[in-house]
Amino acid sequence: MTKMHPLLLGGGYGSPYSNKMRAVLRYRQIPVRWILRGSEWDNLPDVPVQIIPVLAFPDDDGDYTEAMVDSSPQIMRLETMFDQRSLVPTDPVVAFIDYLIEDYGDEWVTKPMYHYRWYYDAAIDKASKLLPLDRGGIHLPGAEWQQMQSYISERQIGRRAMVGSTEANRPIIEDSYHRLLELLSAHLESRMFLLGDRPGRGDFGLFGQLHQLVSWEPESAREAIDRAPRVRNWVDRMDDLSWWETPAGDDGWVARDAIADTTRALLHEVGRTYAPFMIANAEALQSGADEMSCTIDGATYSQAPFGYQGKCLMWLREQYAALSESDRAAVDAVLAGTGCEPLVS
Repeated sequence: MTKMHPLLLGGGYGSPYSNKMRAVLRYRQIPVRWILRGSEWDNLPDVPVQIIPVLAFPDDDGDYTEAMVDSSPQIMRLETMFDQRSLVPTDPVVAFIDYLIEDYGDEWVTKPMYHYRWYYDAAIDKASKLLPLDRGGIHLPGAEWQQMQSYISERQIGRRAMVGSTEANRPIIEDSYHRLLELLSAHLESRMFLLGDRPGRGDFGLFGQLHQLVSWEPESAREAIDRAPRVRNWVDRMDDLSWWETPAGDDGWVARDAIADTTRALLHEVGRTYAPFMIANAEALQSGADEMSCTIDGATYSQAPFGYQGKCLMWLREQYAALSESDRAAVDAVLAGTGCEPLVS
């Protein structure tokens, strides 16, 4: 029997998307070697955009000549390579809802994550001290360490307004985090995962951001313990689900007409925040505006438009358009009244 060469995953401990992909690989029981990106052990192939995580693939000789970035495409690439413990529901309607929840985690819940890391003084101090050690190494000399702390904190604080972490937006962002904790806590009273007895892309999309929010950032972690200890425990479990006994084959997914009310409640939150943001962002990109603006909970949310999030909306609509007519009608029925309808209209 030929020994399988492991995949390589280059990331960082403070990266929500790195932790997302590491948890995906652990759950799927896919052999992988974790590498701190930018460290002395980083021998990963070049990638077109210097973001993390980086996932590298071995050839038949065990050489790593191909790599890719972006967690969502990475997940789908793995689906073509490995059959066991799939993350994609077999029902295309349930799979679309799962995809929508993943994108909400990746593109909206990342805002509370960034905000709680770079808005509060204690969080800024923690991140500034710890993040350089991933790349520079645990033996990083003091002067160089101090220099990297200043560089990282100044750069990230300077980007706050660009990604929406402003005093005006603070109530919107923090309230959305509090509601997410409440919604997930209610769901976890009776269910482990969002769409059945096995995790999907949406579970891991939320986990990646919450991994930082409930256990890494001082203020948001304190709030999680106070408001939703179930969610904190769920995040601890999700980090390594290699132990979870997934139903055999394609079993274990919820039926399209049996999606839990608590999952539907989460879709209302998606429609309350992510949907208006994504639509306004796309409109700003189309018009060439320097700022996007939308109304969330009766208040104005503003930031710079992001091209990548415009692509995310395009990809979401492509997934919807690829459904059969009857499946689109079923998705419409699930989304009716949630506020998510403009995403697919």
